Amino acid sequence: MTDSIWLHGATVITATGRDPEIAGLLVEAGRITQIGGSAPPGADVVDCTGLTVTPGLIDAHVHMGLASRLEAGIGYGMSVAEIAADMFANCAQTLRAGFTTVRDCGGIDAGLARVVASGKVAGPRIVQCGPIHCQTGGHGHYASEWEPAEMWRGRVIPGLRTLATLSDGPDEMRKNARTAFRGGAEFLKLCVTGGVISHHDKLTDTQFSVEEIAVAVAEAAARGTYVTVHAHNVAGIRNAVLAGVRCVEHGTGIDDETAALMAAHHVSLVPTLAAVEAVIRNVDGLGLPAHFAERAAQVRQAMIDGLLAAKAAGVRVGLGSDLIGPDQSRRGEELTLRAAVESPMEALIAATRVNAGLLGLDGEIGTLEVGKQADLVAFAEDPLEHPALFAEPDNVLLVLQKGVVAKDERPS
Repeated sequence: MTDSIWLHGATVITATGRDPEIAGLLVEAGRITQIGGSAPPGADVVDCTGLTVTPGLIDAHVHMGLASRLEAGIGYGMSVAEIAADMFANCAQTLRAGFTTVRDCGGIDAGLARVVASGKVAGPRIVQCGPIHCQTGGHGHYASEWEPAEMWRGRVIPGLRTLATLSDGPDEMRKNARTAFRGGAEFLKLCVTGGVISHHDKLTDTQFSVEEIAVAVAEAAARGTYVTVHAHNVAGIRNAVLAGVRCVEHGTGIDDETAALMAAHHVSLVPTLAAVEAVIRNVDGLGLPAHFAERAAQVRQAMIDGLLAAKAAGVRVGLGSDLIGPDQSRRGEELTLRAAVESPMEALIAATRVNAGLLGLDGEIGTLEVGKQADLVAFAEDPLEHPALFAEPDNVLLVLQKGVVAKDERPS
C-alpha cells in the first residue's frame, strides 16, 4: 500500500456526536486527512462497503502482564519464557480485537510497553503504571500467608513484569513511587480496599491511610501525572478522593453522596464489569480458587449501581475490562455489558472519546476527525445494532493503528 489509503463505503461512527453516515475516509502519513467526498488520485482504495468503522477502541484497565493462569504465573509455576510468550500473545490478540490503545493498571514495566511501541511485538499503544502499590497483606500481595514479605520482591522480572510493590508508611510509599517513576511509570495505581481475588483481605477492608495515599499523589503531581486507585467500598473511595487521587477503578457501591464528592473533586471512574463476569463464569480457567466466584457475584450489581450514581452526578465515566488470565480474547465484552446498562452508543463513546480524555490522549485519538491519528476499527456487522458483537473478535475485520494496517480479514 502507498502512504495514502481511502476507506470506501463504510458506515462511519466518529464518536464526536455526529450521526453515523456512509462516507469515505482518507488516511495519509498515519493521520486522518479527509472524511467524506471522493477518493483523491493515487490513493489505495480499501473497500469497506457494508462495514461499520469506529475509532480504535481503548481499554482503560488492563493487565497485560497477567496473561497466564494467575497462581502458576506468579508462583514460580512457569518459566520466564512462557510468561513472556503469554504476554506477547495477549498484546497481539488485544490489537486484533480492535483495541489500539490500553492503560495497564499494574503488572508490567516499561519494557513491555517499549518493545510493543518499537514494533518488535504486535500490540496496542500501552500507557502503564509499572507495579501496583499495595500494603503488606493487602490486595495485590498474592503471596501465601507463610511466605515472608521480603521474599515478594523476588517475583519481579526486570524489564518485563513488576506485579506489586509493598509500601507501609509514608516514607516507603514515597520511595516506591519514586522508584516506579524511575522505571518508566506514567502514572501510579494504589489498592485502597480489599479485592475480589484477594487471599488475605475482605471487600469491606480499607487499605492505606489518607496520609500514605497523599504522598503518592504528591509524587505523581511533581511529575505532572496522577494516581488512580483500586476500590471496592465507599470508605476507601472517600479516603482516596480526599487525598487527591484523580481516578477510581471498579467503584463498587458508590452512593449518591460519594458520587457528588467525586464530581466536586473532578475524580473519574472506570468500572470493570467484564472482569466480574469472567470470574463468575470461569474461575477455574483463570487458575483461581472457587470461592472467588462468590466474591465476584457480590460485586456485580454494586458496581453497576456505582456506575449509574456516578453518571447521574456528572462524574466522567470511562471503560475498562480488567481481564486477567490466559484468554483475554473477549475484551470487547465490557462494551456489551455497558450497552445493557446505558446504550450501545454510550458504551462506544466511553471506550473511545471518554477514555482518550482520561488517558490525556484526546488530542490524538478517541474520535475520527481530520488531523487525528488514524486508529480505527471496521466491524463486519454494526455493534450498535447488535451490542453482543462488541465481544466477538471475529466481527473485527480491519484494524488500523497510526494508519498502518494491523489486521485485514475483509472477504476477498
